[in-house]
Amino acid sequence: MKIILVVLALLLVISTALPLLHVDQWWVRVFDFPRAQITIAGIVLLALYLYFWEMHRVYESVVLGLLVLAVGYQVVKMLPYTVLMPKQVQATESRSDNANLRLLVANVLMENRESEAFLDIVREYDPDVVLTVETDEWWEKALRTLEEEYLHTLKSPLDNTYGMLVYSRLEMTDPEIRFILKDSIPSMHMQVVLPSGDRIFMHFVHPDPPNPKYASETTERDAELLIVGREVEKRDKPTIVAGDFNDVAWSYTTSLFQKASGLLDPRVGRGMYNTYNAKNLLLRWPLDHVFHTDHFKLVRMERGPAWGSDHFPIFIELSLEAGAEVQQEEPDTNRSEEEQVAEKIEDGKQQTDE
Repeated sequence: MKIILVVLALLLVISTALPLLHVDQWWVRVFDFPRAQITIAGIVLLALYLYFWEMHRVYESVVLGLLVLAVGYQVVKMLPYTVLMPKQVQATESRSDNANLRLLVANVLMENRESEAFLDIVREYDPDVVLTVETDEWWEKALRTLEEEYLHTLKSPLDNTYGMLVYSRLEMTDPEIRFILKDSIPSMHMQVVLPSGDRIFMHFVHPDPPNPKYASETTERDAELLIVGREVEKRDKPTIVAGDFNDVAWSYTTSLFQKASGLLDPRVGRGMYNTYNAKNLLLRWPLDHVFHTDHFKLVRMERGPAWGSDHFPIFIELSLEAGAEVQQEEPDTNRSEEEQVAEKIEDGKQQTDE
C-alpha cells in the first residue's frame, strides 16, 4: 500500500511540475488543464499518505513534502477564480443600456446537429453579438434564421472544426477575416457601434488545441494569442477578445496573453465558469474566454445550459463606462515577460514558415 501511495504521490508531483518547464510539447501542456482534478486527487492522496506515514522513513517524509507543495501550488493557481479573491472587474452601477454590449460565445461541436436547441439559447439570452465556432456549412445554413434580426454577419464556415460565424444586431464596421498563422484557422476582427455611438473593437479566435491530432506543439496557438494581445495593447481602445482559446484561464500562456494585452478577466473573484466538457462532469475546465479592456464594468456573466455540444455557451453583458479605466487595474508585463512574448511570437512565425 505504501509503495502504491508513494508512486501515486510522485506521479501527482510530476504532473504538477511539468507545466513549469514552459515547453511547447502537447503532452506537457495538457497538464495545465486538470488543475481542479489534480488538486482533489492530491487532497485525497494526502489524507491517505498521512494515515500510513512513518516519520522515521526519510524518503516518505521527502515525498510527503513534495506532495504538500504540489497540492499547495495547484490551489494557489486556481484561487483567483474563486470568490475568495478580489474581483478584477467591478460590477456596474450604471442603469444605461445604450452603452451595454451583450455577447454569447458558443463552440457548437461541428458534428452536433441540435441547432434548434442553440437557437433557443440565443432567444433566451437575447445577445447583441453571437459568436459560434466549429461551424461548418451545415451550421451556417441552420443558423440563417438569425439573420432576420442580426443583420450584420461575418462568416467563415469550414469543415475542419475551425469554422467561425459572427452575427451582430449592432452595426459592424471594418469586418475582417484573418488567417494569422495558419491558412486553415480563421480569426474574426471588427468594430461594432453601440446605441450610444461608441465603437468597440472585437477579436474572436479559436487556435489549435494541444492535441497530437491537431498540433503536437502549442507554439502556434501561443503565438496567435500573443499577436492579438499585442495588437490590443498598442491600440488602448475599448476592446473585447473572446473565443475558444483551447487553453485554460490559469495557464502560463493565457496569463502571458492577459499581461501582454492589458485585458481584464471578469471571472477573477467570481468563479471558473468551466465550459468544457459539458458531457463529462469529472473533466471540466474553462476553455471559452471573454477578456476585455478596463473601459468596461460587468453587468452579468453566466455559463449557459448544456444543449448538445461538448461546450457550454458563455454569456456576458458589459457596460462601457467613462472613468472605469481609472477604477480598475490592468495587468502588465515586466521586461522578462516582454522578451518571452517576442520570442513566442517569433517561434510561432518560424514554425509556420517551415
